[in-house]
Amino acid sequence: MKDKRKKFREVLKCRFCRDKVEEIDYKDLQVLQKMVTSQGKLYSRKRSGNCAKHQRQAQQAVKRARFIALLPYVG
Repeated sequence: MKDKRKKFREVLKCRFCRDKVEEIDYKDLQVLQKMVTSQGKLYSRKRSGNCAKHQRQAQQAVKRARFIALLPYVG
């Protein structure tokens, strides 16, 4: 029973924590596009499943990618 709970808890972890990612790269568009809606808005932490640290990094990466026109702004 404990093993089952442990696996379930592991799934709930942030995808970046599971992969042991130190920093989210603004040039990695495949990852960033999973974090934004079709309109270009950033998903919330609850929806994306990120921890607070990686959500802040994702937010900064999306803003940088928008600034250099890799991702569209909202609209």
